[in-house]
Amino acid sequence: MFGLGRKTTMPEPDEALPGRQIRMSVPTAHFVNQHPLAGPFPAHLKQAMFGMGCFWGAERRFWEINGVYSTAVGYAAGFTPNPTYEEVCTGMTGHNEVVRLVFDPAKIDYQQLLKAFWEGHNPTQGMRQGNDVGTQYRSGIYTFSESQQQQAKQSRDIYQHTLQQVTSAPITTEILPAPPFYFAEEYHQQYLAKNPHGYCGLGGCGVGYPEAG
Repeated sequence: MFGLGRKTTMPEPDEALPGRQIRMSVPTAHFVNQHPLAGPFPAHLKQAMFGMGCFWGAERRFWEINGVYSTAVGYAAGFTPNPTYEEVCTGMTGHNEVVRLVFDPAKIDYQQLLKAFWEGHNPTQGMRQGNDVGTQYRSGIYTFSESQQQQAKQSRDIYQHTLQQVTSAPITTEILPAPPFYFAEEYHQQYLAKNPHGYCGLGGCGVGYPEAG
């Protein structure tokens, strides 16, 4: 994960790698909690998706939160269908490394997930996160409803105001309706549970997101 993708400019759609129609094969069960990894999921659960730099650390941050039912890492917000990790690292797919969560809104609300998102990385760094440089390390929120879209934008504005107390750097987080999610390879799924001393790459600004109310 150490800066394998150095390209910091998004490719045009006609420049992107062609990809493939075959979906990535992944385990049926989450390595940590044994819940389904790809679904189907109970009907009352909802989804969220975030890009926070290296997806290994981002995924662990969320699977540890009470109310998060399942997590998976993958690639989204680019052009190449069903890319491989090596293809994403070239910078020629346009994809971001993301974590997709399935959560129980009766146990945790979307605002709490947004709080974990903002506090879990530095959203002012553009096409990088710490030592990881490339378009696949950009900050992103990918929403599954109009309500999530509104809450995401509102939380960005609140956090930008809070950040202004310590830095003039603007937030570069992209906020988009959820694009297609392509699973990453099996070894990436719950990587830090399988490799407890592995590289995380997740930091933050050292600035807390304001508590609601």
